[in-house]
This record gives sequence, structure tokens and C-alpha cells, in this order.
Amino acid sequence: MTSYVVRRILYAIPILFGVSLVTFILFHVVGGDPVLTLLGKHASVDEMQELRHQYGFDRPMVLQFVRYLGQIVTFNFERSFQTKQTIGKMLADGATVSLWLAVPPFFISQFMSIVLAMLAAAFRGRMADRFIVIMSVLGMSVSVLAYILFGQFFLAFKLNWFPISGYESDFPDRITYLVLPWIIWIVISIGADVRFYRTIFLEELNQDYVRTAHAKGASPFRVLFVHVFRNALLPIITHVVIEIPFLFMGSLLLEAFFGIPGLGNLAVNAFNNADWPVVKAVTLLGAVLYILGNLISDLLYAKADPRVAL
Repeated sequence: MTSYVVRRILYAIPILFGVSLVTFILFHVVGGDPVLTLLGKHASVDEMQELRHQYGFDRPMVLQFVRYLGQIVTFNFERSFQTKQTIGKMLADGATVSLWLAVPPFFISQFMSIVLAMLAAAFRGRMADRFIVIMSVLGMSVSVLAYILFGQFFLAFKLNWFPISGYESDFPDRITYLVLPWIIWIVISIGADVRFYRTIFLEELNQDYVRTAHAKGASPFRVLFVHVFRNALLPIITHVVIEIPFLFMGSLLLEAFFGIPGLGNLAVNAFNNADWPVVKAVTLLGAVLYILGNLISDLLYAKADPRVAL
């Protein structure tokens, strides 16, 4: 196990190098002169040269890329163009907010989706199965913006059950602002997840070991919640772990519409304001989280199914 983890980490090094190189080329070569973006076209030559020297843009591209690699290794991305804050602190603050937004509804929606999918698979072809499938398809068919606008207009504005938007950093107060986004997150997630998990469980129910378990007198509850669920863990793990980067990044639409200062909102504002150091840092963070998610999923495979060889 230890050698496998070390080997996977070594494999991640060239991947991160490639992501860093592509990101650097996109924002430094294709993206144009960041100094001109910061100062505007009416800036004097002296002002542009001074700012270019301040950020090291007057150095050769190779040295700039080496400097960028040093920032990645030390996780010190210096300061934002717009806010002048250290980017590391901005990422840490934004990730904390995004996790508060994403983690509770994610686990609630996964639990509800698995339970509903198991019920639909257990009553396949019956009224309960048809009802769950129809509601899942309806949930998938409605746009995310429709849910957000409905929640803000009817639940927040008309009924005054929740705040329309905003966020508080203090623990008791922040829950008030997060309940409505949590509800919307759960509603928009359940439809697709139930359909996915139902397909997995139906495939497992058609296996020979299920018929053997029934022939031996095992109860339907035990067959479904013990045998079928355990053998369906691999695709479930894949689906859950692959969502880890999105938990840190939060939801762009929810953060934007509800004024939640998470990483998603941070990335959108940085892109709109041409704050390229922040955009590069967020892009690299997403790549790192995706690689870690794949590593965690492979390790969980071996724990869930002893037949999987690392």
C-alpha cells in the first residue's frame, strides 16, 4: 500500500507540471499583457515598465515559469492584482466557505439518493419505482436557475423563510444564510444521483449471487442492503470521490446568486477582473484536488473489494 501511494504521488508530479505549463502559457502568452490590463491603454510607458518590473514580467519567459513553479512548490502565489491580499489566504478563506456550502447538502443528497435508488430497485416496475423515476426525471429536467429563482422569490421574498442573499462568518449566523442554498443543492442533486444509483443496483440484482442468496433463504432486506450494496460500492465510491474537487470549489451559480464568498465566486470575480494570479492558483488547486480524488478512490477500491489489486 505504501509503495503504491508513493508511486501514485510520483505519477502526479509530471501531471501537475503539465497543468502548470499549460496554465502558464494560456495566461502569459495567449492572455496578452497583464500590465496593460491592469493600467489600461492610457498608462504611460514609465508606469508600465515600473509595474512590469514589480511583478517580474520583464524577465524572460523561462525565468517567469521557473518562478511560477517555485510558487507552486511553496504554495506562495504572492498577492492578488485587485485586492492586494495574499492569494494563499484568499484561497483558504474561500475554501472554508465553499466547504460549509457544499459538504452538508452533498452528504445528505448522497444518502437520500442511495436510499431512494435502493427502494426503486427493490420495487422495480411497481408504482413506487415509477414514482421515484418520474420525480427524478422531473428534477433533472428543471434548470438550476429555475430552482434558485423560485427559492429566492417564493421562499425568501414572499414567505420570508430565509434571507434572499448574504453570508455571515460567525458560526451560528451563517447557518441562516446557508439553509436555502443547501435545500436547492439537495433538490438539484437527487434526480441524477437516484437514476445513476438505481441503474447500478438493478445491474447487481440480476447477478447470480443474488439468486443464490434468495435460494438460501436470505431476506430481501439483507440481500439488498448487505450483498447488493457491498458489491455496488465501487461505482458509488467513484461517483462520490470524483465530486471532492467540486466540494472545495463550491457551486458557481449558488455562490454568485446568494452572494456567498467561496472559491467559485472568487474564481468568477478574478476572471472578470483579469486577476490572473488568482485564476492560476484556483486552476492549479482544482488539478491537485482532482488528482487526490483519484488516489483516494483507488485506495478505497482495495478496501471495498479485496479482489482489486493495487
